[in-house]
Amino acid sequence: MAEQEKLRIDKYLWAIRLFKTRTMATEACKAGRVKQNGQNVKPSVVVKIGDVYQVSKGIEKKVIEVVDLLHTRVESKIAVTKYKDITPLEQTIAYKSMFHAPLMKRDRGTGRPTKRDRREIDDHTDNFFEE
Repeated sequence: MAEQEKLRIDKYLWAIRLFKTRTMATEACKAGRVKQNGQNVKPSVVVKIGDVYQVSKGIEKKVIEVVDLLHTRVESKIAVTKYKDITPLEQTIAYKSMFHAPLMKRDRGTGRPTKRDRREIDDHTDNFFEE
């Protein structure tokens, strides 16, 4: 029974539905997008209840705590009960606000932005993302 209790991080991340495939979870580990205590995690690391992992998926960053082990992929209603999302509120709000960013529009036919226009655009976007 002790062998059944061992669970790899890549399999766990796939089972709790953070990644669509186990291969994607493995590649994320190898690329350094899964960390524990600031250290990169190999795909073969054994998951234990109470462990905290930082997972980056594109622009989304999550901090999860292992609540229960899950060896097979199950429906999402069950999967979300196997971990606790402890992502800091600032990161969550910053992630969601990126989808409500004001769009920069230029009139059609005005040509490429000048150097001055480009600086104004850069200043505007820098100010938005610092908030």
